[in-house]
Amino acid sequence: MELDTILFNKEDLQFSRIETNNYKLTFSMENSNIILSKIINFELIQMIYSLNPDVYEKVELEKNGNDTEAVITLVMKHFFEDLGLVQRFSFLRIKKIIEENRILFVGQSIKSYRPSGIPENSELMSLENMTVVCDIITPHKIQFSINILFDKSMNIPTFVEKVVGVILFKIFKRVKHFVENV
Repeated sequence: MELDTILFNKEDLQFSRIETNNYKLTFSMENSNIILSKIINFELIQMIYSLNPDVYEKVELEKNGNDTEAVITLVMKHFFEDLGLVQRFSFLRIKKIIEENRILFVGQSIKSYRPSGIPENSELMSLENMTVVCDIITPHKIQFSINILFDKSMNIPTFVEKVVGVILFKIFKRVKHFVENV
């Protein structure tokens, strides 16, 4: 059994490779002024991406009527164009599941069609499964554990893994700062 390889570890954020194409991201958030579980929803997911316009070119979220399922379209900036790598986008169906002391978001890529407004030469960042576990430690503290399993057909170069860690840290810092200062 392969041990986790830590790719990035800084200020409470840890990004690691569990095995080929399987990654884990962990961090926590705390704010004594608000009940955090009340803001763990699809709007927070959209806000995460919207707070990072230097990372994402396009962010669209469409919820179903009862807030238990959404479809999100994300187009990342073309970071690796000079290296000959294609621009990537995500097109995910995400379900929200509420348990006693936990909120889960479970998603996977929609492969049956391509959403409109996606750059012509971009490729789907195909996820077999993504699970976001939000463990409610106290009403004011939540531990996040995100597991992402890419399709076997995805080839993720090692140097890209390291860059993704830095990008995730940038996103994490902005969102954490926003949430902890509400």
